[in-house]
This record gives sequence, C-alpha cells and structure tokens, in this order.
Amino acid sequence: MGYVISLILALIGFWLGLSGHYTPLLLSLGGVSILLAVILSARLDILDREGAPYFAAFGIALYLPWLLREIFRANVEVIRACLRADLDINPALVKVKTKSDSDLAKTLFANSITLTPGTVTIEVEPNRLLVHALYEDAAGPMAFAEMDERSCRAIDGHRAKPKGPQS
Repeated sequence: MGYVISLILALIGFWLGLSGHYTPLLLSLGGVSILLAVILSARLDILDREGAPYFAAFGIALYLPWLLREIFRANVEVIRACLRADLDINPALVKVKTKSDSDLAKTLFANSITLTPGTVTIEVEPNRLLVHALYEDAAGPMAFAEMDERSCRAIDGHRAKPKGPQS
C-alpha cells in the first residue's frame, strides 16, 4: 500500500509541477489520469520497490555528494590527461562485478560509472558491467568496488551481499 501512496503523491506532484494550470477541468482530468496510471500499474504488478522507487530518495540524497566528488576528481584527471603534451592514456575494456541483486541499484551503478569522466558503461549483464576506461591501471578489479557498495546502499538501504563464485 505504501508504494501505491508514494506513486500517487509523486504523480500528483509531477502533474501539478508540469501543468501550472489549476482549473477544475484540468485538475479532474489529472486526477483521472493518475488514477488510471495507478490502476494499470497495479494490474501489471509493477508496484514494488523498483516500480515506485521514491522510498530511496533519502539514500540517493546521501549518495549524490559522494558521486559529485568522484565526478570532480575524475574531471581533474581527464583535464590533466588532455593538457599533457604526450597523451599517455591507456584505454581498456574491463568487466566490473556488481554485488547488487536489485536492477535499480545496478542501473544507478552503471549510470554513475558513465557520469564519471573517463569511464563509460557499455553493457550490463546479470552480475557484471562492461566498462570502457581511459586508464587501464585505474580500472582494476577493485576500482569500482566502493561505487558498487554505495549505490547498493543508496537504493536497497543495506550493504551489498557478496555473491558466490560466478564468472
């Protein structure tokens, strides 16, 4: 029931924020649209932690300053690489394991990697990501471990659980 209420509140806020008109006709049409969207979401059985992720807003708010700091640090490294006379980049494709079972946490992790200058997530597999990095030595197996842990904690509210041996 909490997911239904959070979805309704988010859709009301979204509707009112984008509309800007508060006439009775538009408010009633908005209410019907919101009701229809919630009924369809319930019928499709997509009202869960990932279908209505508004519960994770606090965790994401805590994750965002750390991510912005990492983006800034990576920007400095890429700018240094661009300004050097000799372009000493060593691009590589690496497979980065993720410990999260949640699709939303994997998405946050993959997007965080892509937002960080010098790295791009190319492919998402069930338990790992294919990442292109400018520096092979900076994209080692543990280079993204903290980001994986923090993104999992931001979305799921707990530490990532280590998975068994998988390749």
